[in-house]
Amino acid sequence: MLLSLSIKNYALIENLEIQFSDKFSIITGETGAGKSILLGALGLVLGNRADLSSLKDDTQKCIIEAEFLISAYNLKEFFKQNDLDYEELTIIRREILPSGKSRAFVNDSPVNLSELQELGNYLLDIHSQHQTRELIGEDFQLNLLDLVSQTSDLLSEYKVNLKELKQSEKELASLLTDKESLVKEYDYNAFLLDELVKSNLKEGELEELEQEVEQLSNVSLIEENLSKIVGISNEETIGIITQLKEAKNSFSKIDTYSKLYKDLLQRLDSIIIEYLDIIKESEVSLEKLEHNPERLEFVNNKLQIIYSLFQKHQVNSVEDLLQIQEDLEAKVLKVDEFDIQIQKLEKQIEELNVKLNSLAASISQKRKDKAPSLATEIRNIISSLGMPDAQLEFAFTQLDSFGKNGTDLISLNFSANKGSNLSPIKKVASGGELSRVMLAIKAVLANYSKLPTIIFDEIDTGVSGEIAIKMAEVMDKMSDKMQVFAITHLPQIAAKGNQHYKVFKYNQGNTTFSEIKLLSNDDRIVEIAEMLSGKNISDSALTHAKNLLN
Repeated sequence: MLLSLSIKNYALIENLEIQFSDKFSIITGETGAGKSILLGALGLVLGNRADLSSLKDDTQKCIIEAEFLISAYNLKEFFKQNDLDYEELTIIRREILPSGKSRAFVNDSPVNLSELQELGNYLLDIHSQHQTRELIGEDFQLNLLDLVSQTSDLLSEYKVNLKELKQSEKELASLLTDKESLVKEYDYNAFLLDELVKSNLKEGELEELEQEVEQLSNVSLIEENLSKIVGISNEETIGIITQLKEAKNSFSKIDTYSKLYKDLLQRLDSIIIEYLDIIKESEVSLEKLEHNPERLEFVNNKLQIIYSLFQKHQVNSVEDLLQIQEDLEAKVLKVDEFDIQIQKLEKQIEELNVKLNSLAASISQKRKDKAPSLATEIRNIISSLGMPDAQLEFAFTQLDSFGKNGTDLISLNFSANKGSNLSPIKKVASGGELSRVMLAIKAVLANYSKLPTIIFDEIDTGVSGEIAIKMAEVMDKMSDKMQVFAITHLPQIAAKGNQHYKVFKYNQGNTTFSEIKLLSNDDRIVEIAEMLSGKNISDSALTHAKNLLN
């Protein structure tokens, strides 16, 4: 419920603060007095785009602040999700700076326009003639029926499953496309893989093979030199080992005379041990040496295979070839696994189709069960609004596929006159008829859901007399369950309000200002009399105004 509105430096308004009460409020004023300014300010609170030209003084910022009582709207979760402080008395503030920048706050926490617009949808509904055109939209008609049929839980489950179905279908299509592409490459990939597998590659193998080729190719030279090394070491009289041992024997005779000699003896002893180990390994290596042309040919062939694979795959290491082998194995295996994944997805899609058909059928049945009584409720109200012969029904058509809200296509069919065939309301209803049907729908919805504050902006256009009184009675009854405002030019409607606000303009110096004030009972009599007879108020107009108010 809208409790108060404060406007500073906006359009023709310099500084305005006004309090509102619940029930049914009337706003009147001459054309151009500033009713559109009031709606524009409220639109900014709802998240409409700001316009720098709307500043009255373009050197000062514009501030619009609205206070709402929101305890009835179950908005705690919304505030939590948007990281806002929840207050039952919530203040929305919108600022337009002279620079053109705009800022918005909810309970002093900054918010972006999308958040403000979403919150505004829960709090305030400015219903203009333009919005009446929403009635002809199929989405509006379907949402209306869903609200009354209480299908929200089923629809939520349906939408979750529909999203999952579309995702599964997308994945299946992608899998089928990938499989088709991979199958085309399968034979070539399998050939490349087989070639690599048969090569029996191992990490570090290239260096080992290249070294082995060098050794096998030079076995005679290696044998000759190893034999020479072993020979000169083991010669009995002049061999290196014999001479080293003689040197050791000499050091051992003098090592007690100096620490230096003792250290040299230890070092020489270490050299003899290391040298004996070298000779031993050389002897072992010499024993293992053999001329093996077959092995040399095999290693050379293996190296040629590796070099050829390097060139084919444009790499320069065995490790790269092993990675390519691993990738090819994955591709070949993937083709083999595709059918398993495809079958799994097809089964999942089949199950989702069954579930969605069941949910759609349940939703459709709830809609069809409620549609006749809803049509009757709307028809009863529009009958009192000057259309006693009007007929109205919800017609159902089954979709061939899953729509975003089920498998129903809804058409609100209408006839204003006796004996006329019912046709889609968008084709046969006039503007005035649409306004009355929309008012009836809003009145019915007020019985089913806690609606936001509603402002009817000249919904009474094109009607007068008794019909205007009936429209006022409908709006007044709506105000038993919600806060209702009516901007009107009709005295019959103005007289029905619980409180009456007047918008007016006045000049001060060379400047025009717009103002709004709450009328006293005497002021209301004068205002309604003026609406009846114009500026020159007659006694009969005053009497008529009093009768309307009573």
